Amino acid sequence: MYHVRDGIFGLAVGDAMAVPTESYKREALLEKPVIKMTPKVSAGIPKGAWSDDTSLTLATIDAISKSGINYTAMADNYVRWFTSNHFCSISESFGIGKTTLKALVKYTQRLEEAYECGSKHEEDSGSGSLKRILPIAYYFVAHKESDRKILEVVRKTSSITHANEVAVCGCYIYVRFAMDVLKGNNKISALEQVKRLDYSYFSKATVNKYKRILSSDLSKLTIDEIKTTSYVVDTLEAAIWCFLKADSYQKCAIATTNIGGDTKTIGSLAGALSGIFYGYNNIPIAMLEGLRKKEYIENICNQFEMYLKRL
Repeated sequence: MYHVRDGIFGLAVGDAMAVPTESYKREALLEKPVIKMTPKVSAGIPKGAWSDDTSLTLATIDAISKSGINYTAMADNYVRWFTSNHFCSISESFGIGKTTLKALVKYTQRLEEAYECGSKHEEDSGSGSLKRILPIAYYFVAHKESDRKILEVVRKTSSITHANEVAVCGCYIYVRFAMDVLKGNNKISALEQVKRLDYSYFSKATVNKYKRILSSDLSKLTIDEIKTTSYVVDTLEAAIWCFLKADSYQKCAIATTNIGGDTKTIGSLAGALSGIFYGYNNIPIAMLEGLRKKEYIENICNQFEMYLKRL
């Protein structure tokens, strides 16, 4: 009913496909593209393993399914992931960013509320909260609320690790875009609706950083104009661009795997959107069969689906 399996498996496959190519240069990947799941031998990561992107998304889902929108429950799960290897595709967690690590250490000291632990510094505008924000879109499709309430929950969820306004704005744009895709809108219509939202809650300087998404036709940009750093603006642009340009889940996953730079987060974000848009049954069987811990992901998706139905 709420397409949970579509988006979460889309995210996990996009993540696992791109784990081996993270930080590779685009030129090398385009010359010899990766078109199927492979291990990351240099790091000892097996084929089909998904990273912190999927782990933290599953941790967020688990918290919401058991406690509703509860930031302490979310933060507790993130700590369990990092310290006790819960929500992992292999025997240990991997992929944590320095901003997320600092925030979780701060949280364990219990000096502030969970949603006050994230950094507000401009240099901490990475995609660490963006990669785990998708469950909030599902929640608000099932539980209708005002724009202000959606923004409040997005801000506090992001701020567990990333409280910088630019990071929060990126999360808000992605959540609202994903919500419109979940509601069955086509790609262009969903993006147009996001452009019409009220962004007066953010500074003009912050909104201006997202002008290529909010004020122009992102799909007309060439690949040479797309940056793939871990800066939240670049990551969000790349993910939406790949989603807009591809006409199938498979093409989107291959594009994000070979776009270079922060491939796994771009793959996760675009993969989730493509999974929702094209559906679970249109994710190539070979990609699904290569994914680790499919039954585990399925169980978490089912729990979340049942929770959303009760809202």
